[in-house]
Amino acid sequence: MTGPRRRAARWTGLALSAALIVTASSAAGAASPPTVTSERQAVAVTYAPAQPAAPEATVAPPVPAAEPAASPPGWLTVESAGIDQSILPLTPSAEEFATQSIVPPLTEDAYWLTSFGSPGSGSEDTTYLTGHSWEGKEAPFNRLSTDAEVGDSIQLTTETGVLDYVIDSIITLDKDTLKDSEIWDIVPNRLVVISCYTEDIWGKNVVITASPADSV
Repeated sequence: MTGPRRRAARWTGLALSAALIVTASSAAGAASPPTVTSERQAVAVTYAPAQPAAPEATVAPPVPAAEPAASPPGWLTVESAGIDQSILPLTPSAEEFATQSIVPPLTEDAYWLTSFGSPGSGSEDTTYLTGHSWEGKEAPFNRLSTDAEVGDSIQLTTETGVLDYVIDSIITLDKDTLKDSEIWDIVPNRLVVISCYTEDIWGKNVVITASPADSV
């Protein structure tokens, strides 16, 4: 891969109780007309306001967990591409910076370019990961070219915690023009993963950019 730097209460109701009792008694005499007596108990009405309803419990919105502080990444997981592997630090040499060309060690590991950003809260630059795709051999980074898609998740485990990203874009770039790409612009909290493009191992790179999941 190649690449330089560009800096740029309410009342609830009432209770109503009523009792109405009517009784009658009568007696008939042979010489006198019937006599009717009536007793009536008054209707009793009571009005008692209910107690104020207890205030409804309020639930505070969840407080987002603090993002882990920026620190070196140690593990890379891209579930959709079957990638679950260690990340090793790689510091480009002065010569590599001068020639704007970085070649990772010939292993199947992922490498973090230490001269740029660290992932996490307080990040001041893009985090760059790179690794080899292999011709004629199955290797984890080969699947970045074939299985990764926009919207897929990437997870980085760092020294301070776990960070989740969502893939924003997947592009291919000619190896000789990669150094002039905007992927080298300073964008804090962005993640860029670079490998060789399996359909043209020697001529092109596949470049994946991703943003923190909570910002998508």
